Amino acid sequence: MSALKQARKIIANEPESKTAQILSRLVLSLETDQAMSLREIYELDYSSFQLAIDVMRDWRIDRYYASKVKLIDLSLQVR
Repeated sequence: MSALKQARKIIANEPESKTAQILSRLVLSLETDQAMSLREIYELDYSSFQLAIDVMRDWRIDRYYASKVKLIDLSLQVR
């Protein structure tokens, strides 16, 4: 299961938990380009910390993938 799906499950199933709250802030921070304190991520237990790192990695990959799709689309239009 991807990190984004795992995070979504945690947030949906345990919205009041500290982990869900921190993951929610992380996702919103990534989406809105708002700053987030790394200290919050460090407060997570190890498996949740690793999930947060994986969320950031997946988010970054998706961002580049979306950029790639736009580039391909633009290239097709120009052709």
